[in-house]
Amino acid sequence: MFSETFMKLWENHILQMGVWETIYMTLLSTVVAYIIGLPLGLVLCVTDKDGICPNRFINKTLSVIVNAFRSIPFIILMVAMLPVANFIVGTSLGNSAMVVMLIIAAAPYVARMTESSIKEVDAGVIEAAKAMGTPSFKIVTKVLIPEAKPSLIVGAVISTVTILGYSAMASTIGGGGLGQIAIVWGHQRSNSDIIWICVALTIIIVQIIQEIGMYIARKVDKRQR
Repeated sequence: MFSETFMKLWENHILQMGVWETIYMTLLSTVVAYIIGLPLGLVLCVTDKDGICPNRFINKTLSVIVNAFRSIPFIILMVAMLPVANFIVGTSLGNSAMVVMLIIAAAPYVARMTESSIKEVDAGVIEAAKAMGTPSFKIVTKVLIPEAKPSLIVGAVISTVTILGYSAMASTIGGGGLGQIAIVWGHQRSNSDIIWICVALTIIIVQIIQEIGMYIARKVDKRQR
């Protein structure tokens, strides 16, 4: 049987709101992180020594910046970025501030995921495009991205799930969502059933993201047609 606390959370729509806040923070952060991280990943790949436009200075500079942010544990990065969130959205608490921190943490991760996906493209396809005199920009937009699309989508699924995990940690410094419910209503009040319900709901969200993402990846993968 569920506890009285669970019934209170359910009847007052607190659990439902927690699910919505978790999905909202995760999806918004993922979209913006990809707007930033996807071009960064493309530049990292294109300017690599084996890329279509090698540029050691640009590649090394971006690599250092991306690696620097990726090496910082998220819980530490959140605390360090509190002033940045306050400057951008006017507060260092709440979901808006957490979205800013999630984007800062996720964008470098997305950049590396994108770089990895693009590097999986068959070198023969790229050489064929070069042989036909295709400009570098068109090789990126008409060859690299379309050929890497299935891998990019799989990477997006992995990134989204990772950001979902980050969003739970964000509740430790004022974020909302299922993480906050698990901490405030579960851990702090010794209600283990609330904690496990939040775990179960998080697993369900992850499975839905995974299934949708993998379905899309299979649909766009030319090798499976």
